[in-house]
Amino acid sequence: MEERRNLVPGAVSGVAVAPGPPTGGPPDSDAIGSALHQILQLSRAFERQVGQALEVNSTDLAAMEHLIQEGALTPGELSRRLDISTAATTLVVDRLVALGHAQRHPHTSDRRKIVVVPAPESVTRAFQQLHPVIGGVAALTQELSDDERAVVEAFLTRVIGVYRSSLDPAS
Repeated sequence: MEERRNLVPGAVSGVAVAPGPPTGGPPDSDAIGSALHQILQLSRAFERQVGQALEVNSTDLAAMEHLIQEGALTPGELSRRLDISTAATTLVVDRLVALGHAQRHPHTSDRRKIVVVPAPESVTRAFQQLHPVIGGVAALTQELSDDERAVVEAFLTRVIGVYRSSLDPAS
């Protein structure tokens, strides 16, 4: 008669099977994974709060983010960055202009084109909303020792790599 030894729960025929969820399920949760999940959830909630304060939807807020970071963009450039159609981009720009968040200006070198520019007052309002989080995280970063900073940077760089490697190359 063959002897069967269970080395760990779930082991069959003396072969150890790692405890945890079934294959294909989410990995076991730990404190770091839980914290990353909470950061993701809170980031989304904060983004919604900023959008509500500025009276824009998530697509309009994403457009504002591109305009604030990059400055003047043509509608075509904005369309590519948002990954939406040019018709949808026109609606986004129309809403942002109507709300005073952006302005249309002639392109500096191509008189047939226009560029969309973030309104300075809107940029100020956006930064007022973002400042508590940006300033708070910057303050926490300043409190880190050089060794702590190196560990955190290395970990976050690896997390970013996991996300990048998981994205569909066609995206």
